Amino acid sequence: MIAQIKEVNVKRERLTQIVLVIVGLVNLALIYFLYLDLRHSSWLLEQKSECEPMFLSFFIPAGVFLLLAARKPSEHRSMIALAAWWNISHATVMAIQTVEARIHGVHRNFMDVILFLVIGIALLALLPAKREAVAPGVA
Repeated sequence: MIAQIKEVNVKRERLTQIVLVIVGLVNLALIYFLYLDLRHSSWLLEQKSECEPMFLSFFIPAGVFLLLAARKPSEHRSMIALAAWWNISHATVMAIQTVEARIHGVHRNFMDVILFLVIGIALLALLPAKREAVAPGVA
């Protein structure tokens, strides 16, 4: 029985590591789009908004820290929770924008809303359990 529980925990941690690496790499890959925005000044000349480069700059460091958290997820519970709620809140804001766009007759694809929501829920579902505090000197 104990061996089965241990095996389940090992598999869950491995799955968590895989998800953290995938999400971390996707976030880190956004550096390409940030480079394009900054290199060609498209944020200024085409979009006339500085929001996209600033928006992308938040996800890139999160990707780095998620990759670091993948080594030992149980030691980086707060970072994983932050990334999860960040993605969920981002999906919520985009959902509101999608509804507002449709009200004003503008079509906005909602697939990004689903993507960020799924990422956030997956990270929350795989969030390592809280470690119990042990008093110093107690084994």
